[in-house]
Amino acid sequence: MGQSLIIIPTYNESENISKVVDAALESGEDFHVMVVDDGSPDGTGDLVRTKIDQYPGRVHLIVREGKLGLGTAYIAGFKWGLENGYEYIFEMDADFSHNPKDLPRLHEVVANNEADVAVGSRYVKGGKVVNWPFLRLFISYGASLYVRIITWMPVKDPTAGFICYHRKVLEKLELDNIKFIGYAFQIEMKYKSRNKGFSIKEIPITFTDRIEGSSKMSKAIVREAIFGVLKLKWLKITGRL
Repeated sequence: MGQSLIIIPTYNESENISKVVDAALESGEDFHVMVVDDGSPDGTGDLVRTKIDQYPGRVHLIVREGKLGLGTAYIAGFKWGLENGYEYIFEMDADFSHNPKDLPRLHEVVANNEADVAVGSRYVKGGKVVNWPFLRLFISYGASLYVRIITWMPVKDPTAGFICYHRKVLEKLELDNIKFIGYAFQIEMKYKSRNKGFSIKEIPITFTDRIEGSSKMSKAIVREAIFGVLKLKWLKITGRL
């Protein structure tokens, strides 16, 4: 059993999944991959099964019935990783917006005790975004600023989804009480990690918009992020977080 588990949630990622699994495993002999697939009708799960055969013991698959959301996919992967003894557990997208070659950089931060959580960040010095139109970049950066103002959380990319957690963080977070499923999930995880006293370090990355497949963004996800931040702050103020 390797020490590091990379969790990749999928829904209709047949164009990308085989390549991203290969690239993730090539980043280090100690890396394993868990794909959490929400019953993709395009055959994503079948492609992962071929990778399970190709990389015995290093690729794993959870198939769920229907689209249950990003946050619950990660929670399922976190629980499986903890139960199976992984020390370092990662979040990563399936569409190559996160470069698998950056996985060792995130791992190094946590393994060397520089932080308990390492975040691949678009908005720290050295980070950047490729292939986004100006309006989308403006909205994303504005959303990050909004989160920081409301929560007072000193994380410049609070909605980032390229992350390495030490297992002790996930053990303390009461995963069944994580409520949000979209961008607000990413904010909630960082906010609660910090409230538990864990340290977070941002590592600059280049975020590249997907080339193949379609975005899973929706208005509901955006609304959840906007109002979820206010809810998190209120729960903190009232002592219920």
